[in-house]
Amino acid sequence: MLKVAGSRALPNSTDAKPLTGEDAGIPDPGAKMTSCGLLTRFNKPVPLRSSSVTVLIRGFVADVGCELLYRNEEPRPVEAVFIFPVDTEAAVYAFQARLGGTCIQAQLREKKQAQELYGDTLAAGQSSFLLQQEGAGGDVFSCSLGNLPPGEEAALTLRYVCELPLEPDGAARYVLPAVLRPRYTPDGWDRADVTQAVPRVPQGALPYTLSLSATLQSPHGIDRVLSNCSLTPLSYTAGNRTSAQVSLAQAPPWDRDVELLVYYAEPHKPSVVLEARLPEAEPGSLMGNPAVMVTLLPSLPEAVPGQSPAGEFIFLLDRSGSMECPMDGQDRSPKRIDSAKETLVLLLKSLPLGCYFNIYGFGSRFESFYPQSVGYTQQTMAESLQRVQQLQADLGGTKILEPLRAIYRSPCQDGHPRQVLGAVASPTGPSPTALPPPQHWLGPQPLPLSLLSLPPCRCFSFGIGAGASTALVKGIARAAGGSAEFITGQDRMQPKALQSLKRALQPAVTGISLSWDLPPGMEAELLGRGPEVIFPGQRCLIYAQLRGQPQPTDTAVGCVTLQYRVQDQTYKEMLQFPLQPQDGDRLPVHRLAAMSLLLELEGAVGAGSEEDRHRALETSLSSGVVCSVTAYVGVDTEWRQPVQGPLVRRDIPLAGFKAAARMPYTQCLSLMACRSHRPMPRCASHECSVLLPASPLEAREDHPSMELFKNECMARTGRSGPRTCAPQAQNCPPPPPPIAEPGKPPVKGQLWKVLRTRLARCRGKPERAPEESPLLRLVSLQNADGSWDLDPQLAAALGVSETDAKGRMPSQDMPPGIWATVLAVVWLHGRAAGQRDEWELLEAKAVGWVRGQAGPRLSECLEAANALLGLNIGPAVFEL
Repeated sequence: MLKVAGSRALPNSTDAKPLTGEDAGIPDPGAKMTSCGLLTRFNKPVPLRSSSVTVLIRGFVADVGCELLYRNEEPRPVEAVFIFPVDTEAAVYAFQARLGGTCIQAQLREKKQAQELYGDTLAAGQSSFLLQQEGAGGDVFSCSLGNLPPGEEAALTLRYVCELPLEPDGAARYVLPAVLRPRYTPDGWDRADVTQAVPRVPQGALPYTLSLSATLQSPHGIDRVLSNCSLTPLSYTAGNRTSAQVSLAQAPPWDRDVELLVYYAEPHKPSVVLEARLPEAEPGSLMGNPAVMVTLLPSLPEAVPGQSPAGEFIFLLDRSGSMECPMDGQDRSPKRIDSAKETLVLLLKSLPLGCYFNIYGFGSRFESFYPQSVGYTQQTMAESLQRVQQLQADLGGTKILEPLRAIYRSPCQDGHPRQVLGAVASPTGPSPTALPPPQHWLGPQPLPLSLLSLPPCRCFSFGIGAGASTALVKGIARAAGGSAEFITGQDRMQPKALQSLKRALQPAVTGISLSWDLPPGMEAELLGRGPEVIFPGQRCLIYAQLRGQPQPTDTAVGCVTLQYRVQDQTYKEMLQFPLQPQDGDRLPVHRLAAMSLLLELEGAVGAGSEEDRHRALETSLSSGVVCSVTAYVGVDTEWRQPVQGPLVRRDIPLAGFKAAARMPYTQCLSLMACRSHRPMPRCASHECSVLLPASPLEAREDHPSMELFKNECMARTGRSGPRTCAPQAQNCPPPPPPIAEPGKPPVKGQLWKVLRTRLARCRGKPERAPEESPLLRLVSLQNADGSWDLDPQLAAALGVSETDAKGRMPSQDMPPGIWATVLAVVWLHGRAAGQRDEWELLEAKAVGWVRGQAGPRLSECLEAANALLGLNIGPAVFEL
């Protein structure tokens, strides 16, 4: 499931205050503690024993059950508090506890009432448990178990249901969030971000385990399952491969989210699921009528590069310190910033002539290449490419609001609809900034989400790295009519970014409407706003309630029609379905429909609408789906005797963001930000693993990661003060340079640079520039109009001599650019076919250019290019 962490706010408190001393996970050298049960490396008891997750995946819907098992082995009652991430669109609909053989179902209540009941119950000495959203994003939850008596066990189980995105290769992607990163909070938020102060321990030191088992079901057949973690062999439980089971083969590392990619035999087939009503619910209510989920895959014409020069494209790049991290968390992979620069090159080369563009970078501040968007020409493209090569992750923290406001407030180019493609890395340290909900982007005051359409602008967002906030990334895209992508593990940034550019190049779909054809006496009521944006290759999900009873019931059918326009062409998607509801106890379609409605209402609640707050409260309570104004609370009423003794709070730790390699202890100490360089007599021979902050945001004296860094070294030596090894000691590097002038605080980011440099020296791995890929070497030579020049650089990129490149040209009177462009296109298809998603747009631009220039000699050029490069590319590439 979920990775859990300690909260800094009492569950029934509106103010979060940072903990200090023992409560903050900082060891007290003078304190004595009896070691019992699970312990952190700071000798702190941990009541969590294990986390067990069961997943039922039906098509593109996952129903997830997460059980957390606790045992209190301390001599006094404890309160265990956990913070964990959940996808912002997941519908959490059930919460229960098993205490001393008694199963207790939690009740969903208004949030303040639930918090007060939980607090009163703890004060009375009764066991109680609470589940609630934390912060403003909706993708972080806290789970509190209070008054767990000594020697007692408790198992808390929460259930949620979520939609699964369709990947470009047809896979359904399920992600089990395990990495919790700092979150953005809105302007005026008067509480601390609970994610910024969770206790952290080195990788591999967490004293609890995670297990996951998944049941897969699809009427169209299950082909295979892939994962970023080790899996047991796929076991089919039905002869026609419509049902299967798979589990984690071993406990996964805590530095990544667990991902399952499920491949079906027919992933693109439209479908309808009609779900029966909840029997005890009042007819006419959200749960009292059947609910239907319609999945359509509209057929849209693919955009052809260069076909229309209209468009303004703004690329928004995160240049905070977290972009210095490796893409998959491993040192051997490229840094995020380097991958982003390569992606920018591909994006710039893929733009059509005549459009407008600009590039923004943001961190603690933001900057843009140009004051206003400029026309896309050979000169502006070349200038921008030079500046891209100089980009660094050097803008400090993460402040995305100001560049968004600057973009939305700037005037649009007439006849050029604005498209924003933004890459946001998962923060690896506390974010000192705040990002309000999308309705604040146009100004400091809340505005309705509908006003976001005033500037014709669509946003396509990318979350980079494990633990990226789904609320932030999906919220940007949802509010601004775009799409969201997540780039984790070994995913490449380039194909996903180019896929979003394809969508941005697609003409806007207008006139979207839904109509229902149902038997007499029945009607459909749409839940939520319905489809507002449609992109090629993307599923279109529709939720609705059905009222009335068809006659006869056993043969009745319904039909739904989706109609829309692309430029001057009208399209229709129709799907018939039987009107016999499916019975079930978990009602996933109803829960997802409720969540879809709540996501719409939550934006208005953030804007201060009391009417929408009441509607959100009513929808949440009737459906059982928790939201920002409700919480689950349960009380053990069977425990007759009040729990005796002072209540001790225990926060469950998480793994640190970045673990350094094992190295001699004295070298670890030399990485620390010391105020003095007192020599030690000689180097110690101990080794230790240290937690290194993964961005400049964490490289602060007061951050928990730095405390952990210091305490790790203190624990190895028993010394309470920071020290470094002497420069003259054997095998020890010299002390680090001072990070600030005496009496002045360190400059932001300077400590981080010192740490990185010292770590590189200790490892003996000097910093080296990333190698340029063969594809990028060729693409970087392309002109803005799609052509290539015949020069020595092109010959080198193609792997042929300059003499051959010029001497094998079919005729000497042929313009060299035509021959060069044909050679480049043939090379792309023959040598980089596996990266087609990355060059498809710029190749289409090149083919369009060469077809207009070569005329009847194109076939002759293709034959000569195949002979020179030793390939056999067919004429269909050039539409011959």
